[in-house]
Amino acid sequence: MLSENRPSRKQNSALPKVSFEFFPPKNDIMEKGLWSSIERLAPISPTFVSVTYGAGGTTRERTHATVERLLDETPLVPAAHLTCVGAPRGEVDEIVANYWQMGVRNIVALRGDPQGGMGTAYAPEPGAYVNAADLVSGISRIADFDISVSAYPEKHPESATIDADIDMLQAKVDAGAHRAITQFFFDNDVYFRYLDRVQARGLDIPIIPGILPIVHFGRMSSFAEKCGTSVPTWLAERFDGLDDDPETRQLIAVAVAAEQVIDLLDRGVDTFHFYTMNKADMVYAICRLLGLGRGSVEAAAQG
Repeated sequence: MLSENRPSRKQNSALPKVSFEFFPPKNDIMEKGLWSSIERLAPISPTFVSVTYGAGGTTRERTHATVERLLDETPLVPAAHLTCVGAPRGEVDEIVANYWQMGVRNIVALRGDPQGGMGTAYAPEPGAYVNAADLVSGISRIADFDISVSAYPEKHPESATIDADIDMLQAKVDAGAHRAITQFFFDNDVYFRYLDRVQARGLDIPIIPGILPIVHFGRMSSFAEKCGTSVPTWLAERFDGLDDDPETRQLIAVAVAAEQVIDLLDRGVDTFHFYTMNKADMVYAICRLLGLGRGSVEAAAQG
């Protein structure tokens, strides 16, 4: 059994690797908050930071501007999200080529939500990439990008079965994907069962767990329902009655996410992707618990 062979944290003494996801700001206030979060998390030295891309490319220009600023003003490695919904192949190819010319070498390739929104039927438009695997293949033809794709431990809500969902992951890997980042989840056993099934198919790319610190439980629950993520009863009970108590809610959120990450670490996982929601404090605290970012603090103290 794969689970019997997973290394423990004692066997793997190296510090874990992390990456962060941000979304492009919609206004000047959000712009200030985003860059404050980036500056706070930069000393953690993430392997990359990804910038999301709205459905149908609705945030294209803001995503592009954020990625460009990351390249120009920080030492961080940006990974630009890219979707294929609502755009012809030629338009997407031009975006990909422009990213390469800018110096971007990492792309997170996603099909994207249906233009009618999550929960509505998806149908590829004539002349567009038909799905994420097709998009990955197109990106790979243009340049030698490092390509990340999505994975769903509880299956994509549009997939008929988990096996059909893994078929799509296989297609993305065959097209050139280098790693997969999971949808957020809260039950680590779900992740490991998924990992077992993926590896039983012979897929050996990294399947990086996506971790979501809970900023607001109600909003998270609503989004989880749409994307097929289960919310355990014990988790709901921890946040019960805290809607009007943001201070306690944040403490609980850090504790929940830290418990999840430490359990994954103890069970052999050494790489994590954090959905920051452009909020740095909780993610920074969790990373410090993992031993990350301490060198920069010590250097500052010595200086």
